[in-house]
Amino acid sequence: MGAVTVVGTGTIGLGWIALFAAHGLPVRVNSRRPDADRVVWAALEMFAPALPGAPDPVALHDSITFEPDLARAVADADVVSENAPDDLELKQELFAAVEESGSRALLLSSTSKLVPDDLGARMKDPGRLVVAHPFNPPHLVPLVEVVAGVATDAAAVDEAMAFLRSVGRHPVLLRRALPAFAANRLQSALLRECIHLVVEGVVTVPELDEVVTHSIGLRWATMGPFQAFHLGGGEGGLRRWLSHLGSGLEQGWRQLGTPAMTDETRELLVTQTEQAYGDRTYAGLVAERDRLHLTVLDALARARAEPS
Repeated sequence: MGAVTVVGTGTIGLGWIALFAAHGLPVRVNSRRPDADRVVWAALEMFAPALPGAPDPVALHDSITFEPDLARAVADADVVSENAPDDLELKQELFAAVEESGSRALLLSSTSKLVPDDLGARMKDPGRLVVAHPFNPPHLVPLVEVVAGVATDAAAVDEAMAFLRSVGRHPVLLRRALPAFAANRLQSALLRECIHLVVEGVVTVPELDEVVTHSIGLRWATMGPFQAFHLGGGEGGLRRWLSHLGSGLEQGWRQLGTPAMTDETRELLVTQTEQAYGDRTYAGLVAERDRLHLTVLDALARARAEPS
């Protein structure tokens, strides 16, 4: 794969820029921000220690060019990574404009909720448009949800999967174009109960974070929920667990909370979060997050490479 054009320099776009550059790809950045170069440089400095090979930010920056004109930015690109705000009309206009420029690039949208057929509704041929939804931070978290639409060419899906693997990601192809996809729906379900527990005074925000990181978070770093409960059933596996230990699932679901996101709820969550983490800079928190994520990923890679 050759040149990549990244549209957008928000949180996700910056992560993609750093990752693509770290994998030796020439990157062209299209952004409406007048300070795009400064923002990208700051991101490269912040992300470089967690990128493959911990590259020199200066070397990464040398492989990046900036082009504010969209048509010129996508010219001759093999891949266009779109990271505009999740506004359907804005994205539709953007993809229509890319098509009008004559580009035949593979089009990857980082949208977290919009489906490909809607994104490409203003295109004459949306066959090369694929959703490639990363999990933040995209330069570090391997998962990318790949979503095709009815109009998406099968070859474009294969090309997207191959490209994402080439930059060290773990793409998973979703079998249906469901709004918000899979990972965010799981995260939203857990977050709802997290907010309920804090609002009800069961735990505070930092205590809730400790509950997750010292239990299910640790478990989920090594196996998914179904495998975990398969083991939880003992020798009988998930069949035994669902028949006996999991027989009260529906009753338990009815007891889960449905907190209202009132002004009071928002203020409670923000206040507790700022009290817990507000004494540290954003850059410092990002550096710690990346270091810990990378430590886990490296440890898992080494463990999986060892003989059983």
